[in-house]
Amino acid sequence: VQLQASGGGLVQAGEFLKLSCEASGSGFSIDTMGWYRQAPGKERELVATHSDGGSRNYADSVQGRFFVSMDSAKKTVYLQMSSLKPEDTAVYSCYVRWRYWGRTFLRETWGQGTQVTVSS
Repeated sequence: VQLQASGGGLVQAGEFLKLSCEASGSGFSIDTMGWYRQAPGKERELVATHSDGGSRNYADSVQGRFFVSMDSAKKTVYLQMSSLKPEDTAVYSCYVRWRYWGRTFLRETWGQGTQVTVSS
């Protein structure tokens, strides 16, 4: 399983940005997809996750501003980021928790990060 993320960039505070991340491969099913971020000098933190069953989870710092969605058929997770703040500046990485068909063991794959920079 491989992940390909896109959509990062430079925006001004208050603007909108949308990230996408597609999982590719064969013979697997998705349990959860999501996003983490890491700012310079800080630890990696959870941003948002979306389970195949439809459950969503957000960091308190983005609740009400970010929206995570997933297209199971396309094996793609999206992160819509509104009202962006300079403190949202970070490298955003997507991840997927998955299993091979017919197996129960869950595996995780991480994608390369995409830079999001919010100027004040």
